[in-house]
Amino acid sequence: MTLKLSLNNLKHCIESENFKGYDPYDTLNATIPFHWLGKWGPILAIQFQKRNPFNIRKLLGIKKAHNPKAMGLFLHAYSLQYQQEKNEETLQKMEFFFNWLLENRAKGYDEFCWGYNFDWASPVKFLKKYSPTIVVSGFIAKGIFEYYQATQNQKAIEVLKSIGDFIQNQLTWTKNEKGYCVSYSTQAVDCCYNANMLGAELFARLFYLTNENNYKELAQKMTDFTIAYQQKDGHWNYSIDIKTGKERIQIDFHQGYILDSIHYVNQYCGENKVYLNALKSGVEYYYTKQFKQNGQSIFRVPTESPVEIHNQSQGIITLTRLSYLSDKYTNFAETIAIWTIQNMQNKNGYFYYKKYPFYTIKTPFMRWSQAWMLLALTELTVSKK
Repeated sequence: MTLKLSLNNLKHCIESENFKGYDPYDTLNATIPFHWLGKWGPILAIQFQKRNPFNIRKLLGIKKAHNPKAMGLFLHAYSLQYQQEKNEETLQKMEFFFNWLLENRAKGYDEFCWGYNFDWASPVKFLKKYSPTIVVSGFIAKGIFEYYQATQNQKAIEVLKSIGDFIQNQLTWTKNEKGYCVSYSTQAVDCCYNANMLGAELFARLFYLTNENNYKELAQKMTDFTIAYQQKDGHWNYSIDIKTGKERIQIDFHQGYILDSIHYVNQYCGENKVYLNALKSGVEYYYTKQFKQNGQSIFRVPTESPVEIHNQSQGIITLTRLSYLSDKYTNFAETIAIWTIQNMQNKNGYFYYKKYPFYTIKTPFMRWSQAWMLLALTELTVSKK
């Protein structure tokens, strides 16, 4: 199957669902009150559902829904397509996504911001449905930026500046001799490298749009912080507890997030040799350590299984965006795409979630699988024109 045919089949599948779907983390949208089982009830329910090869969401009363982050990813992908083709039908869908996002912002905040459409529980935090985070808001900001590039709608700049205000005013900041780090959500103080870089990237884009130096300073201070914690072999761990200095080790698609954001800070704030060297070291680690030569991703270094669709999609995205650093990245982005299409795309167009050695979780998750693969295949096909 060609890249174009795969992309068209995926788009048809997504559009036939009116952009609604299930999510790996939507378990707490069930009619069953898991919280009655105490703190660990919701946590264990989510983790079970993530690993369940059978989609029992209808039985649990979970309904397909629009996910704000997915809508931002759709806006991003369709805006890239429109910049190439100027298709009126594509523009209409972009306007639908943009207006939906404006109407479905998180309530209770003066600034534009977004969270997931489900409660989310982990051993260290609990986020209520639509509780805003820098990750959801940051990826939506990327889509709005590309929407602005495509349409020059001034409302988009107003919204992007408001997201920047949310990050500055509503999230907690850590500042030390290494630079700045902003917290993941409004609910806790933490230092997550990829989340911090999403904020840096937004401020870099705002500097590009407004030429206001305060945005540039924020972008660079946040990038300085993240780069200071890059490991000698080029990778980053997931987060750090500033008080203890202990880092959480989780090496997966989040590496791609960090690399993308450093790339955009360099692009919009002016090239910085330190950032460029960190980028080169990081992408070489990503290329050599997180994928097999056939395009199959490693789940979490050093654990190989399962093959996870988000690792696949992020590999395509990051290596396409950083293809200017080496031709081998350009070619390998297509290798990843071809492997993913051949091994993880259903004949109906949607992509599977996880592929284990002896079984595959085929539930067609809209945000995690379809939205990310739509963006990945769109970026790859656009780059080849």
